[in-house]
Amino acid sequence: MRKDRIKILYEDKSIIVVSKPTHLLTIATQNEKERTMFHKVIEYERKKNKNNKVFIVHRLDKDTSGIIVFAKSEKIKKILQDNWDKTKRYYMAIVEGIPSEREKTIKSYLAENSRLITYSTSDTKGKLAITKYKLIKHSKKFSLLDIEILTGRKNQIRVHMMDNNTPIVGDKKYGSITNPMNRLGLHAYKIIFSHPITNKEMIIEDKLPKEFEMADFFNK
Repeated sequence: MRKDRIKILYEDKSIIVVSKPTHLLTIATQNEKERTMFHKVIEYERKKNKNNKVFIVHRLDKDTSGIIVFAKSEKIKKILQDNWDKTKRYYMAIVEGIPSEREKTIKSYLAENSRLITYSTSDTKGKLAITKYKLIKHSKKFSLLDIEILTGRKNQIRVHMMDNNTPIVGDKKYGSITNPMNRLGLHAYKIIFSHPITNKEMIIEDKLPKEFEMADFFNK
């Protein structure tokens, strides 16, 4: 895929679902205005019609790759966001170590400090975050986890994996000491939601990046 192209997973008159590569912001920040997934999608839409618009429904961390849903009108954005708690989101993660349990639901209350680092705290100071995982396979040093998030807090998976003593590879901010992939080992691979117009169940999947597929972590 050329740098100026986007990987479209689904598109119709009301939504466009794309695959965001790692190391790319979802939306602009004070320091970066144009090199974002939003900018790429709006450019794509305006090549078809200069009056086309795109609206952000949700975000992924800069270093997380995978599925992002954009709306093509403010009305569609509102419908999707109003029903976002019913949306199911799944990730694949390569983590350091082997979890003590093959399946687990992690619950904690998350808050953010002045250095913009998210952490688990008491229920009076944070917002509830719930993460479920299943162990797919492992080696002596690494594990592949299938993760579902039941809430959408900032850095939720990354904090919960650190709390679980299995930080995501490449995630120095949250406890990782290795970076064999030269990227964060987290990919949003599946999303399930109701279409905002037809109410049809949408199941959209994205292939794992080549770094995941080619990694020989589990042969060691």
